[in-house]
Amino acid sequence: MSDIPATLAECAVAVLTTADGREKTALSHRMAAAWFAARNAGTPMPIGRGNPPDFPARPDKPELLNPRDMPRRRPGSAAGRLALLHAVAHIELNAVDLHWDIVARFCDVRMPLGFYDDWVKAADEESKHFNMVCDVLESLGSHYGALPAHAFMWRAAADTRDDILGRLAVVPMVLEARGLDVTPGMIALFEKAGVANAVEALRTIYAEEVGHVAYGSKWFHFLCGRDNIDPKDAFHDLVRRYFHGALKPPFNEEKRAEAGIPPDFYWPLTDEHPARNAAERL
Repeated sequence: MSDIPATLAECAVAVLTTADGREKTALSHRMAAAWFAARNAGTPMPIGRGNPPDFPARPDKPELLNPRDMPRRRPGSAAGRLALLHAVAHIELNAVDLHWDIVARFCDVRMPLGFYDDWVKAADEESKHFNMVCDVLESLGSHYGALPAHAFMWRAAADTRDDILGRLAVVPMVLEARGLDVTPGMIALFEKAGVANAVEALRTIYAEEVGHVAYGSKWFHFLCGRDNIDPKDAFHDLVRRYFHGALKPPFNEEKRAEAGIPPDFYWPLTDEHPARNAAERL
């Protein structure tokens, strides 16, 4: 692996500055393998210093639209299911970049090596997820880039580029936790349609996303504990600051609990919570 950069931060930037989705994920796999090979050999790669781009490199397609300009999906139709899979592929590609970005962007924050182990593993798994969904799209006669995608995904990264606690709160503990809520319904949809490879891909994503949300919760609580901050209050403050809108039930409370996020973290941030409604009327 002589072409692997000397530091983990440089590995992360190499992935972030690669545009093509398949090439980005192939490089992500190689960088992750190099990191864990060094860790297993007892000679960890230096973390180094990163200079990640404000926005990761992207292919010319898909066209990125404002969420309100996205065509409406009808998931019960074949075209709607393709659109849903395309949206999942887009989310997974963004997740690859989000996990490498947290590695490169916050090198000035003193963290244990386990922090990097977790996010490199998550990026590696998100790379697998992207390719699995792309394979399904191609088996159905489509491909990633065939449809528009929304440009909202990177807003959370841009808003929290100077705040590691905000990044952990909003990306894994809100955005990825939302995946735990909606993926069982998607699995049921593709089971009903008899699209077995889509069901397999979504089940893999569902199983592994619990770990990614758990990494966010673990390191959020670690930083709060180190700085003697109440994690629940901090989470509420950060989500209200950086996440645009209320959280939307229903919630997958079982999987959220498995990932280390109790109900009193997220229910107060919904429109249905009396305390939130009362505060907004003041």
